[in-house]
Amino acid sequence: MHHLFTPIHVQLLNACYPPASALLTAGPEYAPSSHEQSRLTYYASNHPGKLAKLGSEVEKRIRTEAKKTRAGNIRARASLLISLAILRSLATECRSDVTLLAPSLVASVNVTLSSVPSDLEVVSRAASVFTAWTTYTNGRLVGADHGFTEEYLSVLQLFANLACSDNADQEIRNRYALNYCALLQRLIGPRTRLIGFAAVAGALHSEALYNNSRQFRTQVSILLRPILVTLFQTDIATIDDLTPVVKDTTASPQLGDFRTRPAVERRAASIHIHIDGDLGPSFKEVSEAALRSLFSLLSHASGPQLGNIMQSAFDNLDGMDGWVNDRHCCWLARKTTEWAQYQYRYVVPTWLVEKLMETQDASAVTPLQTTLASMVAIVFQSPIPMINLSSSDLISNLLTLLLRRASISPNDPLLPSIVVCISSLGCHIYYSDQIQDLTAEVINRLTVLEVQTILDSDNPNSQESRSASIRGLLRSLCGLLQKANEPLHHKPTGSHTKRASSLSRESTKFDGVPELATRRTRVSPEVWQDTLSLICNGDIRVRNEYARTLIYYITGEMPKHGEYTEVDGIKKVKQLNEGMQPANINRFLTSEDAGSKLLDAIHGYVFIQVTNPRLASDNPPYSGSPESPVDRATGSNNSRSSPSRRSQSSSKGLRARKASLLGRLTHATSTQDPSISLGSEDDYRNVSNILVAVQESLPIRGLLSAVPMLLQLDAEINRNAGDGDAVVRIKNIILDTWSAIAKTWDCPELTRLCSIAPLNSPEQPGVDCSQALDILVSSPSVRGSFGLSKDLLRERLSRPWSPKSALYNFPDGSNHYDPSMRGDNLSPLLKISPALMQIENMSMQSLTRSNRGLGVTDLREALEGRGAMSNPNLTRPASISTLDHSTMTNGDPALRLTLTRSRTKRNAQGDVRDVLTKLGIGKQNNNLLKASFPALSKPSPR
Repeated sequence: MHHLFTPIHVQLLNACYPPASALLTAGPEYAPSSHEQSRLTYYASNHPGKLAKLGSEVEKRIRTEAKKTRAGNIRARASLLISLAILRSLATECRSDVTLLAPSLVASVNVTLSSVPSDLEVVSRAASVFTAWTTYTNGRLVGADHGFTEEYLSVLQLFANLACSDNADQEIRNRYALNYCALLQRLIGPRTRLIGFAAVAGALHSEALYNNSRQFRTQVSILLRPILVTLFQTDIATIDDLTPVVKDTTASPQLGDFRTRPAVERRAASIHIHIDGDLGPSFKEVSEAALRSLFSLLSHASGPQLGNIMQSAFDNLDGMDGWVNDRHCCWLARKTTEWAQYQYRYVVPTWLVEKLMETQDASAVTPLQTTLASMVAIVFQSPIPMINLSSSDLISNLLTLLLRRASISPNDPLLPSIVVCISSLGCHIYYSDQIQDLTAEVINRLTVLEVQTILDSDNPNSQESRSASIRGLLRSLCGLLQKANEPLHHKPTGSHTKRASSLSRESTKFDGVPELATRRTRVSPEVWQDTLSLICNGDIRVRNEYARTLIYYITGEMPKHGEYTEVDGIKKVKQLNEGMQPANINRFLTSEDAGSKLLDAIHGYVFIQVTNPRLASDNPPYSGSPESPVDRATGSNNSRSSPSRRSQSSSKGLRARKASLLGRLTHATSTQDPSISLGSEDDYRNVSNILVAVQESLPIRGLLSAVPMLLQLDAEINRNAGDGDAVVRIKNIILDTWSAIAKTWDCPELTRLCSIAPLNSPEQPGVDCSQALDILVSSPSVRGSFGLSKDLLRERLSRPWSPKSALYNFPDGSNHYDPSMRGDNLSPLLKISPALMQIENMSMQSLTRSNRGLGVTDLREALEGRGAMSNPNLTRPASISTLDHSTMTNGDPALRLTLTRSRTKRNAQGDVRDVLTKLGIGKQNNNLLKASFPALSKPSPR
């Protein structure tokens, strides 16, 4: 019965309901009258201004019916189901104006779920209403309307709770049709969870999630929890089986491209709770729904959104104590990286490392730290490409973490995991000099720790912490090189070789060898030079670790240009007539080659180690700074010294301290008691392995460096009396080295000369070095490689040798130590600002070149008075200042270049004049065309 003054929209709404006496018989569908519903939706679509009133009227009814349903009123429940169906039809048919209906719709869903959270039929009907709105909304109300936003987030939380509910399903229609198996299956409520995930999927595919960036993190934090709870309750084998299905197929074609379709073309998903004869879904289907939700979220997220997802995942894992599930966390990190958009994958390891850095000061290792370290390693070790990855920042943070954990406890259980993380960075190579840059960063930390060895008086474990730090850095350094070289050792064989050419570049990018791994720049000897003094380190554990690292560098990483030629897979020493350039041989003979200088220094340190082992073990630490070595390397200073004292200490410079250390070693070698003392058995074994590795990997350079040292070492043990056991071990080292030379150069006579058993007493004669030299210079293979006559070769190999001449190798005849070996007093470990490292394909090696041309940038810097600091072409090397040079570690005071003062103060006006002159602009030359194209101008007569 209609009242006279009843509004039309209310009359149409009332007509959709059956009479009150027929409500109980309206089941099982509980649907409104189709004819009256069509009239209502037609009226609403033609009168958008009435939508808000219609929504308010339906919301009023739903609030009343939900309250009665909660009290057990069956008629009210039937009416509630019909009201929700009417609300969904209004949202579907009036999709273009659904914003007007949104406040009432979301409030109705919220009150329904709050009042009847366990009735699956009511909940599924409410979920259908919610997904209809999420399909057609533009999301602009989220964040703009505070009241609406609160209602919306409450609905999200209710559906998320349903998606991870552990309560049994409560379905009225199938309550009496269950068997025992179905009852067991419903103990964790798979139907309830699937309804919740249907609503969660609707929210994840909605513009309401992505429209407001501030509300994105809040929504994601709510939506991620049921996904993570479900996945962590599923075993890894099941997840691995479902992953290909989820990635290759979508649950609905409408959901796959929701953001590209206009609202009028979208289709809202309909949620049905009951199928006759169906015993209910399995938990595997729930896991598949969770995987689909996660894949949808990650595949649509941008860079900042992916960062919010990572933070929300961390928060949820903290709340659900998920860090103890190491395998699931590693799976999550790997799939997050893989499913994220290509250009944003770098966000995942960056956030993982930052989260790990937040816990660096923890006194005890927690499951959070160990799991995060495993997640970082699994991401770096995966073949998933991650462009824009800031490897320099990541390794700087990881090295800081390593040193910090070592300072807390030398036996910290997290140290091996951090070493694995640093090593795994070698799996991702994106520019040619990347491994060299990362190696330079590690070596720089080693240099700081080695020269800054004064102990912290407040920490009794300072010495152990320093030793653990150096050994951890060495393992990281070796692992980094090994990971970078691993792809080179996986050569396809058999059927893989036949089909390798048919594979596309895209398919091999994920499973095959990265291209840059085979074309990257090898770590140069100049960079490695600063580590050699560790051969004589005072800690035997450090010496053992460094020997293994050095041997790997020599055999697997050091550039070997001009050493070998390969024919039919067999290596042999390259001969002069097989492509060896005479200029290269001359560089080897005059020790102008960086590799030759490195080998000379190695043999100098080795000589000191075997003849003066006490000098190496009693190497005094530098005592110019009161801070602990680990704090110095990490950039933190906990000392109580005055700022002026710290400034005075840091101004001395790391290179000067390294030179002082080297000076003490060589001075003590020439002034101490010449008698030879017995060293550690490990040291003799390490020295023998190093010398053999040099001969096997670098035969030409190694021969020029080793033979003079062997002759001097043989003369030393024959001339000076010493410990008998030490003499025996040195003779065995000489024997092993000559045997390696004979094998490498294929000298049968030298092999026969060295075919003696290892010596046991000092009275036994060792290898006759003079006879070995005669055999060597008479070998055709040796003379063919050097292109020298027998006499000239003998003169070169028997030249006077001493450790000082090997360590102080000055081609220009100067009398000072140049740690960089290049003669320009510039460190090969030049620090580059992180801002410059963001430039694509930019490397430290290319930025340290001083032979670049002049341009507008140099003119601008000259006008600002900075011309002398920017381009070495504008000034002499003596006036170069490092005052304004930044470091790779974002202001780390321990790793900055020492502040120095230029010898001469340049005038800004003079710099400008120099730049203009070099550019050809000035009074002396008014022809700008000639200045711009000097190659086209006529050369001036000489």
